[in-house]
Amino acid sequence: MLDPLPCATYAFVMSITPGPNNVMLTAAGANFGLRRTVPHILGVTCGFAFLVAASCGGLGLLFTRFPEVHAALRWVGAAYLLFLGWQLLRAKGGAVGSAGKPVTFWEAAAFQFLNPKAWVIALTAATLFLPPQLGQFLGSSYVATIITLVNLPCITVWAVFGSSLGLILTRPGARRAFNWVMAVALAATGVMMVT
Repeated sequence: MLDPLPCATYAFVMSITPGPNNVMLTAAGANFGLRRTVPHILGVTCGFAFLVAASCGGLGLLFTRFPEVHAALRWVGAAYLLFLGWQLLRAKGGAVGSAGKPVTFWEAAAFQFLNPKAWVIALTAATLFLPPQLGQFLGSSYVATIITLVNLPCITVWAVFGSSLGLILTRPGARRAFNWVMAVALAATGVMMVT
């Protein structure tokens, strides 16, 4: 009999803890509000679900065979985080919504393939929780569904937290300081990705 609890517990711990997606969603929530951050949330969820299913389906073997692909993805992901941090530094310190444009659904979905934490979660889930008795397709769908159902509310918490912060960051100086902190967090995450 299948027991989804171990996979769900793993997904919860990995999804609720800080990482590139959660830092980006906190900053997006604070700068654009929750409503304008929803496409970002859904992009993370859909891209991540696809990554998990693909990893369970064998995409992770690509990294084993071609480790330089993994290294290249890490560098591209780090560069993207630095770019997002730069965008936050350039943002005006005004009201919610004045910090440029939010990350789109497709940008958030594509970022999952550059996000090392997403790869770690997906590859570990494929290794530990893929039930062989279901076969490749159903097993991949089973794991991806569990992880997605747990991941969505966890990442939404970070966006809600950010939008709550946005409500109290009404002074331009406070918003600028918050954006600087988030930019430094994104840059630090990018540096950790490649070191």
